[in-house]
Amino acid sequence: MTASGSRPLATVSLFSGVAGIEQGLAAAGVSDVAWFCERWDAARAVLAARYADVEVKDDVTAIKDFDGAALVTAGFPCTDLSQAGLTQGLAGVNSGLVIGVLEKIAAYRPDWVLLENVPNMLHLGRGAAMNRIVSDLENAGYAWAYRVVDSRFAGLAQRRRRVFLLASRVMDPARILLGEDHGEPEPDQQATAFGFSWTEGNRGVGWAVGATPTLKGGTTVRVASPPAIWLPGERVGRQIVRPSIEAAESLQGLEPGWTSPAPERDRWKLVGNAVSVPVARWIGGRLARRSELREAFEDGVLLAEGAGWPAAARGTSDGKRWAVDVSEFPCGPVLEQVQDLGGLLTRYGSEPLSWRATKGFRDRLRASSLRYRADFMAALDAHVDHMAAARTTE
Repeated sequence: MTASGSRPLATVSLFSGVAGIEQGLAAAGVSDVAWFCERWDAARAVLAARYADVEVKDDVTAIKDFDGAALVTAGFPCTDLSQAGLTQGLAGVNSGLVIGVLEKIAAYRPDWVLLENVPNMLHLGRGAAMNRIVSDLENAGYAWAYRVVDSRFAGLAQRRRRVFLLASRVMDPARILLGEDHGEPEPDQQATAFGFSWTEGNRGVGWAVGATPTLKGGTTVRVASPPAIWLPGERVGRQIVRPSIEAAESLQGLEPGWTSPAPERDRWKLVGNAVSVPVARWIGGRLARRSELREAFEDGVLLAEGAGWPAAARGTSDGKRWAVDVSEFPCGPVLEQVQDLGGLLTRYGSEPLSWRATKGFRDRLRASSLRYRADFMAALDAHVDHMAAARTTE
């Protein structure tokens, strides 16, 4: 039973990955997974090990119906929607799979739908992907709301911005998703760790105070754009590091070792593609209180036809749409759940960033017009020298 006393919603999970959404919803007591659907063998290995009694289907296009499920979840592929991806939008072979899912939603009409993807979908092709998604939902009789959230609101030491869209044909979901707003917190003046993206340096740094930049999926044993972390208080040689895979899992709210049933070469991609568990838990907690959150949500400014998509919006099945002014931080984290990035690395491990990676980033940054802290550049110089000396003695 959920906190509100209602029974968990029978749920089917599409594009399941390693079940970040489902872990969060289950932790809130709102979801009972009937089956998963995931085609990647590495993710299927994790699901089989962690959910031994739950069926894992392998082809979303072959699904005939949802077996009467009340909730359908889909963290569908971002390959064609992300800035670093193919930018084909829903015309792409991977992200476009959601169109078939929307057709099945219209046919079998689950009470609730929860989708997740990257914020770039709001802007790519003038927001064509989001327009297609909400238009299909409206035509199927659903009210909807979406919001860009930053995983740091849930206490994670990772700056991860994602769009979550909640739709329902039984009530207005806007109060559930948009009814809380904490506002973006002030920067942590006591931070002892700073994240950055070492593959950047020309046009950006990915700077994050007390957190890492977004963990991203890739095609090799390491993520395509893995985070690096500057620890000013550590000795030279240990100031510029990368998190271990277990630390990265923790940064997603996954149990350290969660992806270990998969081949080692695939674990970073699995973690980078995952949905942050505590974010899904917050949505689940709100959804568990749905009977208390039925009061009409009237905030917002009516969106003009052709207007760009804002960071948060809501709409009704009759096609009316409103922009809603809320932050990416729905609530503040429980203090004891806030991750300390330095402490997390101490517990789960890290490794020095290589000489080549550090030097490449430093040289690009120095040649750019980007602003950076002088002591950060000094730390990069010291790390390059230290790693170069280590190379000559190997």
